[in-house]
Amino acid sequence: MEDNIVTDDEMAILNILTRSLGLEDDTAKYARSILNKVEKSPITSSQEDEWSHRHIGDATCYQSALIAALDDDVISDDEMAMLDCLRRAMGLQPNEHALVEESVREMIENQGDERLMARLESYLTSFPGA
Repeated sequence: MEDNIVTDDEMAILNILTRSLGLEDDTAKYARSILNKVEKSPITSSQEDEWSHRHIGDATCYQSALIAALDDDVISDDEMAMLDCLRRAMGLQPNEHALVEESVREMIENQGDERLMARLESYLTSFPGA
């Protein structure tokens, strides 16, 4: 949003977040209309400044996005790269990512879903710095 250009990768990240947060289609459309300056943003500049810093829910948001991406029919290389970009954009530290990974791994093990575990391993192999 800062450069007034939304790349395909950025839009894909937004779509992942939309799914992981469970936003209704109308909400996502409204957000896109604000982004495209069709609608005026209800967020004030002071709110934007306040919300642009790290928050306690950032790791949870990333975890939700990771789960949403893993639960797709296919987790593509592009989607994995976007998750890594999201993690870096949120400024998640390696120890925070390790906690997210541990939590997701435990949830998958409890479900016994080998498909999701294989996708998680693929993501972690592709982005070992995560």
